[in-house]
Amino acid sequence: MDRRTTLKMLGGLALAGPLQATRSFAAAPKTMATVVKAASVPWFNILNQGLEAAGKQFNITTTMVGPAQVDPAQQVKLIDDLIAKKVDVIGLVPLDVKVTAQAVKRARDAGIVVITQEGENQDGKTWDLELISAKNYGEMQMKALAREMGEEGDYVVLVGTLTTPGHNSWADAAIAYQKAHYPKMRMVADRFPGADLIDESSRVTQQVLQTYPDVRGIVSMGSNGPIGAGNVIKQRRLEKKVAVVGTMIPAQAQALLMSGAIREGFLWNPKDAGYGMVAVARMVLDGTPIKTGIEIPTLGPATVDEANRVIQVDRVLTINKTTVGDLVKMGL
Repeated sequence: MDRRTTLKMLGGLALAGPLQATRSFAAAPKTMATVVKAASVPWFNILNQGLEAAGKQFNITTTMVGPAQVDPAQQVKLIDDLIAKKVDVIGLVPLDVKVTAQAVKRARDAGIVVITQEGENQDGKTWDLELISAKNYGEMQMKALAREMGEEGDYVVLVGTLTTPGHNSWADAAIAYQKAHYPKMRMVADRFPGADLIDESSRVTQQVLQTYPDVRGIVSMGSNGPIGAGNVIKQRRLEKKVAVVGTMIPAQAQALLMSGAIREGFLWNPKDAGYGMVAVARMVLDGTPIKTGIEIPTLGPATVDEANRVIQVDRVLTINKTTVGDLVKMGL
C-alpha cells in the first residue's frame, strides 16, 4: 500500500456522509455505552476516540467500559449493569458470544439497541458492524506469513482467547488457506491464547520457542500478540530465523517492524470502527432502513446480510516499513 492509498483510507473521518454535519438533532441526547474486551488496551483507547467523535456528531452521549482482565463473565456483569442504567444503546466487542448471549437477550428485551463489532455470530444483536471480511483477513495474514517463511516450515497461531469470535474466525481462514496452498508449512500445535496482552504473548512465545525450537513463523490475531512475540524475537536475536506477522497497532509495532522483529502487520482503523458503531446506532434509533449499498459515515458503501444482521465494509490496512510512518502520523 502506498502513501496516497494509506492517507485516503485513514481520511474517512473527515468525509461527509448521509448522517453528517448538516443533520440537526433537536431531541435530548441518547446514551450509548460500549463494552470492550478489556480496559486500558491501546486498540480500544483508539476505538473510543471514534465513539466520542461520532457521539458529538450524532447527538449520542457515549461511554466505554471493559473488564480489568480478559473475562467474558465480566462482560456479562457490565452489560447487566448498563441494562439497569437504562442506556439506549449497548455496543459490544464480545469475548465469547455464547457467554454474552443471554445478557444481549436481556438488553434487547429491555428495549435496548445492541451494536456489536467483531461479533457477527452474536445471537440477539441488533446489528454487527465489520470492517473486514473474516475470510479475506485471515487469508491475507497467512499469505504474508508464507511469503516470509519461504512457504515452508513450522508455525504457530496466537489468538486472544480460544473463544474470541473474530480472532478464531480469522485463524480458521488462515489455517484453511495454508492447508490448501502451502503443503510444506505445518502448524505444530493448536492455536495459543494470550494475544490480547503483551506480557502473556511474550510468555507464550518463550514457551513455543522452547517446546518447538524449529518454529519459523508466528501469526497473531490479537493486536498485542505481535508486540509480545516481537520483543522475544528481538531479545533472542532471531529476526532472520522467525517471522512474526499479524494484527497490530502501528505506533506499538513501529520499532519492531523497522528492526525486522516483526515482518508485516494488518488492521482496520479502530477509530473508524468506533465511529461506525455509533453511526449505525443512530440509523437504528432513527428507523433508517439498512440494506446493501447504504453509505455508512466514514466507511463508505456497505454489504448488508439482513438475515444474519451483519453490515460489512472493506477497510484493511497493511503495515510494513513503507507504510508504518504515515500510519503513526495519522494517530494509529
